[in-house]
Amino acid sequence: MPTGFISIGSNIDKEIHIPSSLNALTKQFGNLIISSLYETEAVGFEGDDFHNLIVQFDSTLKAKAVAKTLRQIELDHGRTRDSRKYAARTLDLDLILFGNLIISDGRLQIPRDEIERYAFVLEPLAEIAPDFLHPISHKSYAQLWGEYDKSNLKQHKLPTDFL
Repeated sequence: MPTGFISIGSNIDKEIHIPSSLNALTKQFGNLIISSLYETEAVGFEGDDFHNLIVQFDSTLKAKAVAKTLRQIELDHGRTRDSRKYAARTLDLDLILFGNLIISDGRLQIPRDEIERYAFVLEPLAEIAPDFLHPISHKSYAQLWGEYDKSNLKQHKLPTDFL
């Protein structure tokens, strides 16, 4: 059964949408391993800070079915189908890894390049899966986080009781 990782982000009513999305994901996939919650400045646009985290799950579904499920959860949380990439959002759920799959099929990209580009994806991923290997670079997420340029890091971990 493949292990998957989902990046979760919200900057609109995040105190509602993040916990609600975790409930929806638990109903769909069962037990989740949940990273710490991080507060991150908006990237690519002016807007409220985001809350970001990563969850790990196991599923017998195919990657496309998981992605479709995530899209429905986003829509159930007020996300619109015409959402722009760099914009405020109620909920953003991205399947960033699924087993050792490498997929480039339209909107479905696994592994997501955001893993190595954005601290709000890599830091929580390295926290819950430090020894897992990136399917392309074959570096561990702990190693990738150790090599990440943190000189302009604009995020911080929130207290554990924040969720």
